[in-house]
Amino acid sequence: MTVWDELVGQSRAVETLQAAAQHARAIVEDPESTEASRAMTHSWLITGPPGSGRSTVARAFAAALQCTGDPVGCGECPGCKSTLARSNGDVADVVTTKVIISIEEVRDLVYQSQSAPSRGRWRVILIEDADRMMERASNVLLKAIEEPPERTVWLLCAPSPDDMITTIRSRCRHVSLRIPPAGEVAELLQRQFDVSPEKAAAAAQLAQSHIGRAKGLLSDDNKIREYQELMTLALSARSTGEAVLNADKLISRATEIESAQQEKDFEKAEASLRRTLGIEEGETPPSHMRHHFTRLKEEQKRQSTRMQRDALDRVMLDLLAFYRDVLVRQLDAQVGQISVGLDNAVQTYATSTSTQQTLESMKQIELGRERLQTNTNPLLIVEAMLTALVPRRLG
Repeated sequence: MTVWDELVGQSRAVETLQAAAQHARAIVEDPESTEASRAMTHSWLITGPPGSGRSTVARAFAAALQCTGDPVGCGECPGCKSTLARSNGDVADVVTTKVIISIEEVRDLVYQSQSAPSRGRWRVILIEDADRMMERASNVLLKAIEEPPERTVWLLCAPSPDDMITTIRSRCRHVSLRIPPAGEVAELLQRQFDVSPEKAAAAAQLAQSHIGRAKGLLSDDNKIREYQELMTLALSARSTGEAVLNADKLISRATEIESAQQEKDFEKAEASLRRTLGIEEGETPPSHMRHHFTRLKEEQKRQSTRMQRDALDRVMLDLLAFYRDVLVRQLDAQVGQISVGLDNAVQTYATSTSTQQTLESMKQIELGRERLQTNTNPLLIVEAMLTALVPRRLG
């Protein structure tokens, strides 16, 4: 199994990155090769809509750059495995847990980028949400990209090229991703899970081809029930007062659901750190190792802060999918339904509202998603969105 196997529906991007990784190996083995140098660049911008797998593609490329096996990106050598497991010391995998990436964080990354790789072949800096850098932080990064060390590679991920300042965009090689077809995602799920084609297809549709979420739906039967519970809270209000009350309930429930999963992830992370340091479960860490656990707790706190907004964004995406299904029904378009277990609600909305009302509702949800990217109170955002949906829903 190679590092490219899970990159569903991204054949053009994989072809580009495979070729670059092969030339990167040639640079390591023959630094004087001008042909290899032209084919490989030190800065990449990987863009695509949510669910397209930007970070997965970037991490696969980072693994291929560290690969020592055959073929390049073999998925079996220590370089590939450690990079995919996020334990390779030469790969800085920046997972953003805040609304913005601060200038101090970027300066730290620039400092790291100046060091030669210690064990691997390249020093790789992977920033999953590079669009969250403010302009001043972007300008600090720009200087590092303009004059990079010869064995450093920057991998920047963002929704679109326009989310990055022009000067950075112009200095990166651009790789554009697309949302993979649900059918291809379903095939991947069937290969990895012992499920029927129908169940795999339903998970792929509900996840809107987001592979990570589709896997989560299949690995936990409660996920479908929780999804339907949140959608009921979002859709059941019949007045402004109910919308305000439901907004509070929706945020509380979405946060509760996400927190339960996050707690499990935190426990796994701490157990993994204990194993790495050779500390038994229940044993108090020695004083000289406690800073590792302190850093882990600080990172988990930052993740918890970001978690609520991410959970609400997923609810809004599900709402958009619901209204998309309503619009499909109103237009009598012959395409599949995304929403699961909401057939009656889709039919009711389709027959009691107009296409113009449906489009306006989708606009209000998109506005809510945009506001989530600001520092506005999430409760105010959800209240405004649900209140705006009530009259459009009842016609």
